[in-house]
Amino acid sequence: MALDSEDFTIDLRRLRLLREVERRGTVAATATALHLTPSAVSQQLAGLARDLGVPLLERQGRGVRLTGQARVLLSHADAVAARLEEARADLLAFDAGVVGEVRIGTLASGVFAVVAPALRRLRADRPGLRLLVREREPVAAIAGLDGGELDVVVTVDHPAGPRRDDARYHRVDLLTDVLDVLLPADHRLAGREEVELGELAREVWVASATDDACAQITLGACATAGFAPDVRHHTAEYDALAALVAAGAGVALVPRLAHPLRPGGLRVVPLAGRAPARSIYAATRAGRGTDAPTAAVLEEFRRVAAERPDGTS
Repeated sequence: MALDSEDFTIDLRRLRLLREVERRGTVAATATALHLTPSAVSQQLAGLARDLGVPLLERQGRGVRLTGQARVLLSHADAVAARLEEARADLLAFDAGVVGEVRIGTLASGVFAVVAPALRRLRADRPGLRLLVREREPVAAIAGLDGGELDVVVTVDHPAGPRRDDARYHRVDLLTDVLDVLLPADHRLAGREEVELGELAREVWVASATDDACAQITLGACATAGFAPDVRHHTAEYDALAALVAAGAGVALVPRLAHPLRPGGLRVVPLAGRAPARSIYAATRAGRGTDAPTAAVLEEFRRVAAERPDGTS
């Protein structure tokens, strides 16, 4: 098929494969992410290159890199994907958002703060709207959105996540979740009204999982205060983290949305000055924000968040 042919077309499934190779750097990683074999990925991309009559990949060490032609092609891919989502949304808009299905991926604290209150209202106002909730950590949430497994995510800014201006997503800022100091009840600073972060420079620390947004925020905040925390314990659950702190294993920074924490023997103390915080937001694929059921869910999330003191609007 010549590029100047009137029959020129692109297989969007193959275009998605090319986008994944750009993101992941190797055919093997792309195959794993999409539950395909490396051979299948290679064959599909070879077919796309053959259809277009241009090279798309070239070897780079053990991986591959995109050719100039491939980058030109992908520069249009996001716009094409967005227009397709808009076409899908236009078709679904006939139902005015009162029927349909929306699959929601959310971090656990997002369930308590936004998702559950919004679902209560939506069940009353739009009983024909089917809402499915899945707990997902930030990286898995965005992957589910990209792969079409999820329609909306409630997640947190994260080093591995998309930038705020990423054209592939429609974003709605929801909450600013401030982090406080978590201390054992008998700690020397437990009676203070607030604590300077630098006062904890010589402490042993407990942190969430190493790839978690709060762990990254903790490291960044400590670096700004002039020290690297001595993190000796990691745990994915905030109640487990609190149990370690209560046992005297160290100190920690914990987001306010994680409260209340079940273990006793703790003292939560605000940080002096401008405290570090994580930004919680909702997102959907670009173009899908005009889909009536999705738009209704996003708007309810925004309303619930706006009623909270930590809401961004």
